[in-house]
Amino acid sequence: FMQTQTINLSIPKPLLTMISQQAKSEARTKSGLIQEAIRVYLTQKNAWQGLFDYGQARAKKLKIKASQIEKIVDDYRQGR
Repeated sequence: FMQTQTINLSIPKPLLTMISQQAKSEARTKSGLIQEAIRVYLTQKNAWQGLFDYGQARAKKLKIKASQIEKIVDDYRQGR
């Protein structure tokens, strides 16, 4: 059982309506839906950040400049 803490959160009414409808369709609480949405968001954000960090480190190691990346990708896709 995970320890929880209650917070106050301001949400625009149209978004709250969407949250309520989705929670009802999944037979879960709005709180549970929002918790899952935040967990998924943070997990994906961290995964993307890890990928970006890796790409930046590789580019630095290979001395690739940002201005060169599009050409490198195009050449790769065309089998050059």
